[in-house]
Amino acid sequence: MKIEGTVALVTGANRGIGKAIVEELLARGAAKVYAGARNPESVISDDPRVVAVALDVTDDASVAAAADLGDVQLVVNNAGIGRPGFPLAADLGDARDQFETNVLGIVRTTQAFAPVLAGNGGGAFVNVLSVVSWVASPLLSTYSASKAAAWSYTNSARVQLRGQGTQVVGVHVGYVDTDLIASFDVDKVAPQTVAASALDTLEAGGTEAIVDDWSAGVKAGLTDDQNALYPGVQAQYDELVASGAAA
Repeated sequence: MKIEGTVALVTGANRGIGKAIVEELLARGAAKVYAGARNPESVISDDPRVVAVALDVTDDASVAAAADLGDVQLVVNNAGIGRPGFPLAADLGDARDQFETNVLGIVRTTQAFAPVLAGNGGGAFVNVLSVVSWVASPLLSTYSASKAAAWSYTNSARVQLRGQGTQVVGVHVGYVDTDLIASFDVDKVAPQTVAASALDTLEAGGTEAIVDDWSAGVKAGLTDDQNALYPGVQAQYDELVASGAAA
């Protein structure tokens, strides 16, 4: 799908990866970008092509109202939340919130916008996922589970939506320099890099944007993940236990 001249909607568009995707869409010639956020006043842009929209992906009525816009050709499902928690201590309320946003949020927008995209020639969904869709992090146990579920839904939706000419792209990346992991002392990918990779894949007709070397290595290791990937995960967890950071 070519972006020039299209009308796009981005969820969670007021900061981080979402804001970077809005800017990249504009740079590639999008005719209009609906920037969705729970508080539309938090969307800051001086480009007249940006239209701030009140959008809460956890609310059925909010998503339905956004779909009533009617002219959307591309939906970028970026809105997401992450809460740390080891498997035996993860807060169930945090787990519910993450699944509500990271999984059911994508389900809602896909169901609401699929008819809109079909009516506008097919279009595309771009779903921002994570490397933890493929390899679970004990520190982010329920977040990892939500992203794995979102990846699975993305794959199944791709199969059905192909029949109406709708492209579906899953975006996988490790640590990104956003508020979500601001306190993590790790190498981070710039949000602009994620945006460029996602839209490069979209315009090339691809199905998965694998943004960084970490994600590429994990993807390659899935054929034998228990032996190729999880010994390293176990070693990292054991270090956390030894340091007193995990029980």
